[in-house]
Amino acid sequence: MPALGCMRGRSAMWPTPGRIPRMIPRRRLLAATALPFAAPLLAPGPARAAWAPDRPVTMLVGFAPGGGTDIITRLLAPALQAELGQPIAVENRPGASGTIAALAGCRAAPDGQTLFMTTVSASAVVPPLMQPPPFDIHRDQTAICLAATVPLVAVVPMSSPARDLGAFIDYARARPGQLNYSSSGVATQQHLAAELLCAEAGLRMTHVPFRGTGQAVNEILAGRIDLAIDTFPTYLPHIRGERVRALATTMPRRIEWLPDLPTVAESGFPGFDADVWYMLMGPAGLPAPIRDRWAAAVNRALQDPVLQPRIREAGFIPGGGSSEDAAALLRRDAARYAGLIKAAGIRIE
Repeated sequence: MPALGCMRGRSAMWPTPGRIPRMIPRRRLLAATALPFAAPLLAPGPARAAWAPDRPVTMLVGFAPGGGTDIITRLLAPALQAELGQPIAVENRPGASGTIAALAGCRAAPDGQTLFMTTVSASAVVPPLMQPPPFDIHRDQTAICLAATVPLVAVVPMSSPARDLGAFIDYARARPGQLNYSSSGVATQQHLAAELLCAEAGLRMTHVPFRGTGQAVNEILAGRIDLAIDTFPTYLPHIRGERVRALATTMPRRIEWLPDLPTVAESGFPGFDADVWYMLMGPAGLPAPIRDRWAAAVNRALQDPVLQPRIREAGFIPGGGSSEDAAALLRRDAARYAGLIKAAGIRIE
């Protein structure tokens, strides 16, 4: 698979400035799935009486250990084990921008014993780009519950001369085609966010996709990657440990964890807005009592007074809500990104 990136040039990648489609919906689009409203949306009592797993559960993750998908899954797993009464084995199956695990989850028996934690890219963006598509994003998977949302953060190695985003852009403009940026796969949110920045800033950089964020982290720590725009929880400990330098975050407002760090929008690109959601999914045909029982368990875990602060401390915005809300979010972003991918000219070869 050849590396894709800003090397195509600005005009080939995006519409004219001011008409670039938004990458991620504003926060109001997630309001229906916000945690405070989770409990009234679910009726866990009857579902709990109707179904419970009768043996250990497998939860698939489509990226290597250390990335955002892996972190949120492992944070939730102990609370879900306690809620459901069965061990949960988290199994990493990285590759193909998260679609290897998603495909395995789609092919699992619809008995609630094998699920997958997925991202907007793995379940809504990448599959339609593959030839042939590995699965139908609407027909072959069942949305269960939104687990969390995270901002992205732009980081550089400590050896980089850039101290802020403006300085990095000046540095990159003076070296067209010489710098690179990483992602956890073609057409992932990390890739799209970096492409959007390249387009708006007029940069030419080379895309270096990895099988997961964990691999990309090692490369930027070693100074072999010039820029990463990646999930905030992945880089939070490295930012705090001063092993990478944070330049900006990608949501419209500054984030609570680093209130002094400016946003990309504040750094000269008004309207720049990007984040990533994580969603628990099951295969097609998952019976409603099983789906709703899992959704109730995720909501309870997210409301746990011990776990909730740990999730926020790790850099996640807790999710929650009903399966219907999760399915609506999946449909909405699938349609939105189809237009964005077409405008960007991104393809998988």
